[in-house]
Amino acid sequence: MTRKLGSRTVALMTMLALAAPAGMLTAGMATAAVFNDVRIEGNQRIEPATILSYARVQRGQNVTPGELNDAVQRLIGSGLFETAEVIPQGNTLVIRVREYPMINVINFEGNRRKRDAELSSLVQSQSRRVYQPSQAIADANAIAQAYAADGRYAARVEPRIIRRSDNRVDLVFEVTEGDLTEIERIGFTGNRAFSDRRLRNVLQTKQAGLLRTFVRRDTFAPDRIPLDEQLLTDFYRSRGYADFRVQGVAPELARERDAFYITFNIQEGPQYRFGNVTTVSEIPGVDAAAYGAQNRVRSGAVYNPAVIDNTIRRMETVAIQQSQDFVNIEPRISRNPDNRTLDLTYVLTRGPRVFVERIDIQGNTTTLDEVIRRQFRTVEGDPFSPREIRNSAERIRALGYFSDAQVQTRQGSSDQQVIVDVNVEEQPTGSLTFGASYGENSGLGFAVSVNERNFMGRGQELGINLSTADGDRQARLNFVEPSVFARDLRWRISGWYQETEQLNAKYDTRSAGFSTGLQFPVSANGRLEVGYTLADNRLLNVTTDSSEIIQREEGSRLSSALGYTYTWDTRNTGLDPLTAYRIRFNQEFAGLGGDVKAVTSTLNAGVESRAWRDEVTLRAEFEAGAIHAYGDYETRVTDRFRNGSRIRGYRPNGTGPRDLAAVNEDALGGNYFWALRTEAQFPLGLPEEYGITGGVFADAGAIWGLSDRNGTGGAEVDDGMHIRTSVGASIFWTTPIGPLRLNFAKPLSHQDYDEKQSFDLTISTQF
Repeated sequence: MTRKLGSRTVALMTMLALAAPAGMLTAGMATAAVFNDVRIEGNQRIEPATILSYARVQRGQNVTPGELNDAVQRLIGSGLFETAEVIPQGNTLVIRVREYPMINVINFEGNRRKRDAELSSLVQSQSRRVYQPSQAIADANAIAQAYAADGRYAARVEPRIIRRSDNRVDLVFEVTEGDLTEIERIGFTGNRAFSDRRLRNVLQTKQAGLLRTFVRRDTFAPDRIPLDEQLLTDFYRSRGYADFRVQGVAPELARERDAFYITFNIQEGPQYRFGNVTTVSEIPGVDAAAYGAQNRVRSGAVYNPAVIDNTIRRMETVAIQQSQDFVNIEPRISRNPDNRTLDLTYVLTRGPRVFVERIDIQGNTTTLDEVIRRQFRTVEGDPFSPREIRNSAERIRALGYFSDAQVQTRQGSSDQQVIVDVNVEEQPTGSLTFGASYGENSGLGFAVSVNERNFMGRGQELGINLSTADGDRQARLNFVEPSVFARDLRWRISGWYQETEQLNAKYDTRSAGFSTGLQFPVSANGRLEVGYTLADNRLLNVTTDSSEIIQREEGSRLSSALGYTYTWDTRNTGLDPLTAYRIRFNQEFAGLGGDVKAVTSTLNAGVESRAWRDEVTLRAEFEAGAIHAYGDYETRVTDRFRNGSRIRGYRPNGTGPRDLAAVNEDALGGNYFWALRTEAQFPLGLPEEYGITGGVFADAGAIWGLSDRNGTGGAEVDDGMHIRTSVGASIFWTTPIGPLRLNFAKPLSHQDYDEKQSFDLTISTQF
């Protein structure tokens, strides 16, 4: 009975035959012999002389059986022959070979994620070259490794051959790509101060979850492990755990090769606080008092290396101001295990006289050299400061333009000179974002934005934002030059157009204009911006049912205003890892031409802190504003403050002074306002890879004050400072289209005429 074999079976058998080359010495020779003639059989492409050079059998010389066996092994080892035999026939030695076939074409089957051209660049086998099974297997492994680098560890690649005429074969790599090998679980051992959930939030690597189709950080990447270790170390040490270290990381691949389980073995150690803090000088003639005055470390505070680094930077500034070169500020720490304190001494020493010879930059294919160079406070010829070079490296990484940025130093042309090497790897800096919002009264809204953070490789920012909702359409264009005249001067210009149609009111508005400003630092955490705004604001389609105040204000008014904004933000330096503060004060002086003559002042202050082992985030934000008209000008509804989203639970035009005698009782806005928002964000017990957390909030505020209180029919408008309050709950959801926030609000103290809104869905923003 004869069984017909399938094509895949034949191919496999052929592959096995080729992958197991055979050589033999035919029996019949027991002792050394002399061969007067050597005959070669079976060769088609390879010259007899080449075969003899591998065999190394000489005519007319004694040849032992061992030497003939070595000849066979050399022929097989040449990689040119599938089989080889040596057959003594009297005084003639026959060398019979079978050559490996030539590769006709190389094909790939089953690959969808990677193109043929990409796979071709990975294989060493080539068309019109001799086929070698060992090389084909190596090529298959290289392809599988490429898939593994993309997170597909279950990928399988099998080389197959198809026999053709004239001793040729087609080499086919059959690819089974498999699914992404995701990280199913990240665990920790040795952690007591912080939960697994909190530590997982620190890592760059994430667990697979609901959004596994979009999140690619849930695939295992070995090169991300060192970064995760550093992130954990920075997290713990910034919270006082000076002895923290990662003892080991154990990634385990599931038997089915479809999942990874990663365990971080850590040692926390005790939490330390600062003890005695002093400053001493070991440099003759240099007084330590001026340097010690820059100390920002306080005895009793939780140990944080960032505070030490900040103090050292301030001390180095003093050295520059005093023209003291090569001053090295060395922090020396003494542990007191009994009371868990660290005594800190800043020691001023004279460093070696080394200068920066040059700065070499490589790898920036898009970003201009000048964008990278301006992150250095050191230029060629300046004294070399290792700390400043490290700070420059951090500033380069903070740009967000590069997936990898390495800054290293090497000796220059002499012992007193160093060369700074900067090697970067570009990454995409543009983004296309789609967003959505929903309000109980405004309905469903959509937004799209196109942003480029490194426009034309110059480090400039360009953004276009469009949004639309029921009765509201906006368009905005922004451009930022972060380094005017190669200095820390940030220039921006923006233009906008907005129109509303009956947006919680019985009138329409249109606004168009532009603003520009120049921002510069005034302290370590403070920045000041001076700017100019020109805007045309129109109030139109006012109905006869509206307040007579709004009817008198109908029309167009041009505003031309100079202003300034002062911002103080500790998030720029990160001195306190648990708490961040921000204060923003703005004033605009309208009246430089145009129709509006008023001074508008606003204040916004916020604080964010983590509590309960960093599991809960607490936020509080206070804002207030006032507008003062001068001359014969009276503010109108488009100038005055309205609710917007200042107090949750109310419509954008839902609170504030009202003309109760008017039919529609439109909100008129107020010349003054204040609002206080507090909230807590916390985990809900869901897997953190889902990106869903909960929150509760409580708001309070008021809008009041009108200069024109003569309402409809001469009735006096209610513009008193009535305080509104509300409480509610939130759901925060981190999605591929952005962080979403769902608010469920319950107004508490309010006026009868207030317009409420119990639910809204928005893009979540930071305080």
